[in-house]
Amino acid sequence: MTYTIAVAGKGGVGKTTICGLIIDRLIKMKKTPLLVVDADANSNLNEVLGVEVETTLGTIREELAKAELMDPSPIPANMTKPEYAEYKLNSALIEEDDFDMLVMGRTQGEGCYCFVNGVLKTQIGRHSSNYRYVVVDNEAGMEHISRGVLPHVDALILVSDCSRRGIQAAERIANLAKELELKPKMMGLVVNRAPDGVLDEGTRQAVEETGLKLLGVIPQDNAVYDFDCKGKPIIDISDSSPVKIAVKELVESLGI
Repeated sequence: MTYTIAVAGKGGVGKTTICGLIIDRLIKMKKTPLLVVDADANSNLNEVLGVEVETTLGTIREELAKAELMDPSPIPANMTKPEYAEYKLNSALIEEDDFDMLVMGRTQGEGCYCFVNGVLKTQIGRHSSNYRYVVVDNEAGMEHISRGVLPHVDALILVSDCSRRGIQAAERIANLAKELELKPKMMGLVVNRAPDGVLDEGTRQAVEETGLKLLGVIPQDNAVYDFDCKGKPIIDISDSSPVKIAVKELVESLGI
């Protein structure tokens, strides 16, 4: 059975960094084959992982829309439009040594992301059964949960920084997951960027008020800032760094 981990939270709390470090830890634990899904229209999980992305689902969606208007059509004569669409969408799967990756990306111009969300849902459903583990980095907020983009979740990890706003946003996502009967086997909160890895009294009280299980506290680590500024993959930070050690303990707490 495929085990799906979804990471969600307010924008700017370090959600994508934590997601990338979870993926790095799973690889080191030999939890493969592994499918990584960047479900954020503003995709940058690939930068955390050190992966070059040439094609996204959003880009392919635009190419397919333009293909229908072109004369002559780029669709081969021996292919139907649905067959051509499937062929193009299959090319969106990025194959790396340790994992495969799907990137949502964005469509051009203004407009709703409903169509791309639908494509993403279909592609996750199509590919996920081929993997032992699937890790999904959701966009900031609650859209993918509310739209049912994630058909099944085993562990829902809600990431916040030490702010009350971030913790309250995590609580709202948790409440929505309950309302939609997502029913993950495990759901809890991870507080990121805690000074010295310790929560002050106000933050701890805010966490307790949510009733969410505290899965882990990730310390503020200057190595993350340094690697980000230099454009280096954050997963290349030393395994002895405080943030890597904290994420190792987080993944172990999931019991997988």
